[in-house]
Amino acid sequence: MTKWLFALLLLLLLGLQYRLWLGEGNLPSVWALQADIEALKAENAKLQARNSALEAEVADLKKGTSAIEERARSELGMVGRGETFFLLPEKK
Repeated sequence: MTKWLFALLLLLLLGLQYRLWLGEGNLPSVWALQADIEALKAENAKLQARNSALEAEVADLKKGTSAIEERARSELGMVGRGETFFLLPEKK
């Protein structure tokens, strides 16, 4: 009787170990999914920071003209009224 019980328990243990390591939803696939989740969380954090910066820029553009003037100067090379533009050659 004890041999049958021992054999049954051993068979049950082997079945569970098979499922744990080789079956559907096994530990290696769970570990890989957790690594993917961490990578996606890091990417989401970067994108959230970028979105926050863009939201701040949009709010600044909506509420004042200083941000618009700054963009016009830096991106379009525009000069304001009453200002003089000087172009200095770079030293080589």
